[in-house]
Amino acid sequence: MKIYIIAGEASGDLHGSNLISALKQDDPNIELRAWGGSKMEKAGAIVVKYYQDLAFMGFVEVLKNLMPILKNFKFAKKDILSFAPDYLILIDYPGFNLRMAKWAHKNKIPVVYYILPQIWAWNERRIKYIEKYTQTRLAILPFEQAYYRTKNVSLHYVGHPLVEHIENFKKLNTEVFASNENPSEPKTIIALLPGSRIQEIKKHVPLLIPLVQKNPTLHFELALAPGLPDEMRQYLISVFPKNFSITENIYHLLSKAKCALVCSGTATLETALFNVPQIVFYRTNLVNYLIAKVLIKVKYISLVNLILQKPFLTEVIYPMKQGKKLEETFNDLLKMEHQVNFYQEYDDIRTHLGNKRASKECSKIIFNV
Repeated sequence: MKIYIIAGEASGDLHGSNLISALKQDDPNIELRAWGGSKMEKAGAIVVKYYQDLAFMGFVEVLKNLMPILKNFKFAKKDILSFAPDYLILIDYPGFNLRMAKWAHKNKIPVVYYILPQIWAWNERRIKYIEKYTQTRLAILPFEQAYYRTKNVSLHYVGHPLVEHIENFKKLNTEVFASNENPSEPKTIIALLPGSRIQEIKKHVPLLIPLVQKNPTLHFELALAPGLPDEMRQYLISVFPKNFSITENIYHLLSKAKCALVCSGTATLETALFNVPQIVFYRTNLVNYLIAKVLIKVKYISLVNLILQKPFLTEVIYPMKQGKKLEETFNDLLKMEHQVNFYQEYDDIRTHLGNKRASKECSKIIFNV
């Protein structure tokens, strides 16, 4: 069997790598060609395009980079036709992947969509594309089942891939993680998770610098996605004070962190699955902010609040050059009595997600389509 996979972000590279491992277990002779990153490459795929070259986000930024995006479409179509896969697997990255799904459908290439676009949050019209142009739909959030059922669109709930990935990490790092299981033992590290893209990091660093400066007795550690240019590391070292360090291993950081400041995205759920109290933040320019206010339908931006269906985590969202709320909420986060509720709510998250092994479920479904 030949499979072509497109993942356009760091999280897609992670989940794609686990899926590739599961596919190769079920068929050791499978041929895999992909867009992704180093994790997918190590898992056994031939990676022809790296996600670091694809990460354009926000309405304004996409318009600014329209020519590179169009060139990527052209390259993808030519490369897929040359490879002639039995299936095209699309992982998240909806702005690009939904267009690829339409093209693949016209070229009679069956499409499997893993980690569906968040149409329940905004742009619900995309459901027509999903229904018409994808053959198999694999959902990772429990409430997506009920949502798609109301739209008469079939899908498979495979569980969230982070559950199995973090469980595997804990098994392989029992000594590192053991001390994290006892909430009565306070930690000393504050985790900073400003996003996986250069664009996100540059937006969020100015919010974090004053907070680090005003807390010289605490140590802050910032997680960088692997593969970012060394210039980014040097920039961060130059702008932060001495009570600051950098790591590329987010899970080792979360294993020892007392609390975390987390950019909205996959990292909010990762932080919850490590039982680390957190504040969720996001910063954008005024144009993107105003457009999002009109288009986005959900009440919350963090996966944790969306899964719990209530505003449990504090969410700090503001356009450029506005707000001091992140600093104001940080002191509350440090209090141990405030953290007790986190462990109870995080247990509920695990209950909602269930115990399915997402990658194995996906592989089983793909081989039985």
